[in-house]
Parts: sequence; structure tokens; C-alpha cells
Amino acid sequence: MFGLELSEVLYSVAVLAVCGALAGFLAGLLGIGGGVVFVPALYFIFIHAFKISDDLAIILATGTSLACMIPTSIVAALSQYRRGNTDLSVIKRWSVAMIIGVIVGTLISVNYGGGWLAILFGSVMIVNSINTLFRARAKPAFPSLPRPFFQKCIGFGIACFSVMLGVGGGTLTVPILNACSVEPHRSVGTSSAVSLFVCIPGAIILIATAATPALAPIGTFGHVNLLGAACIIPLSVLCAPFGVRVGKKVSPVTLKRIFAIALFIISVRMLISGLGLM
Repeated sequence: MFGLELSEVLYSVAVLAVCGALAGFLAGLLGIGGGVVFVPALYFIFIHAFKISDDLAIILATGTSLACMIPTSIVAALSQYRRGNTDLSVIKRWSVAMIIGVIVGTLISVNYGGGWLAILFGSVMIVNSINTLFRARAKPAFPSLPRPFFQKCIGFGIACFSVMLGVGGGTLTVPILNACSVEPHRSVGTSSAVSLFVCIPGAIILIATAATPALAPIGTFGHVNLLGAACIIPLSVLCAPFGVRVGKKVSPVTLKRIFAIALFIISVRMLISGLGLM
């Protein structure tokens, strides 16, 4: 089946389904969009199950991750909005800049993507996780968000890097908003909405405009593997609202530490693989 032994197919489906459940829960709990789980899981499945190169694996993993996050991000964003955790003024201010950032990041990924994306993913996320972990009780670096122009620059940067990394935007949005004195639960809620501006246009562009690689696994369109997405999406959607409910009961400091530890573990493994050490 799909050029694989039945045992390999069942194993891959099971791993992706579990990742979907975990990523959906984390999307609701932490507002991270699930990409920090999807990208490494898809990356290793593509390499070890489908036997494709590291360079192609990371390109397909980031593209497929964006598609997987669309329903999860919608569910998490709606749940956060209903609980009053979304700062719509920030979303309106950043929206155009984020869409431009998605286009730029997608073009870079399509034309210059490869193994360096795995190294970039691991490096950025390790720095992010360490900063978040050791600053869990620290006071915000800034008293408020900067002037509108600089906020738009922030939105552009978040969207551009997030598309290249295959993450929904929350991974970068949460620590930035926290550093600007935005309350943690509101940072998480707002980041869930940011993910919508990253994953929806990013996935559409990667499906519609990117050429499907010759050695890509079956079910791949452009830079998105729809079979992998089909295994992940159902449980991720079901688990996102549960993460939101749990997040309301967790203290802001604990929320930051959970986010940091989970991110660090995943990022180290991704960096090691990108450097060819495993």
C-alpha cells in the first residue's frame, strides 16, 4: 500500500494520528498552531517511512503542516474568541503585513527550501523555548506594544518566518506579545487568530503554485501531502477545544513553562536531524 509494507502504513497512520491529537490540544492550550509538533512528525515519517531525502522531507513537512493547521487554528481561534481572549485591534493592525509576509516566506521556501529549513526550525525554536522558560516570571521587556508601523513590521516578520518554518505563527507571537506586556491568556488567544493569517494563505499558495516534486510520496500536491494531512486533522480538531478549556485553569507562569519545555524537546531533535547527526 502506497509502496510501503502494511505494518509501516499502520505505524505511520498511528503516529500521525497521535501527533494530531497532541498538536490540537497544544494549539488550544498554548496558541501555537500545532506546527511545532506537525513539522518534526511529518519530517521523520517522510524520511523513515517513505525513504525520501532530508531536503525534500523538510519542504513537504512544512507545507503539509500549514494545511494540517487550518482546521485546528479555526477551532482554536473561535474557542479563544468566545472566551474574550482575542485582541482584534492587533489582528486588524497586522493583517495586511501578515499576508505580505506569507507571500514572501512562501516564495523563499518554494525557490530556496531544503535542509537549511530544518536547521532554521530547530535553532529558532530552541532560542525561543529557552527565552520563554527562563523568563516565565520575568517582567515584560516593554510597557506596551510599539507604534503601529513597527507592529506591522512584527506581523510581517512573524508571518514570513512562520511559513518557512511550517508553524502557525503562535510560536513567535506568544513570546513577542508577552514581552510587550500583553497578558499571557490574551497572547495565546490572539496568536490563535494570527495562525489563520499564516496557515490558510500559505497552504493555498503551496498547493496551487508549487510544482510537485518528482520523488514526493503519493497524495502530494505542490508541497502539501494531503494523505498525511488526512491522518492528522480529525483528532487535532477534536482536541483543540479541550486544550482551550484546560488553559483557562492553568496559571500564566505554568502556561509559559509548558510551552517552553515542549518546544525545547522538539526543537533539539529537529536541529540534530537537520545537522545530519542522527
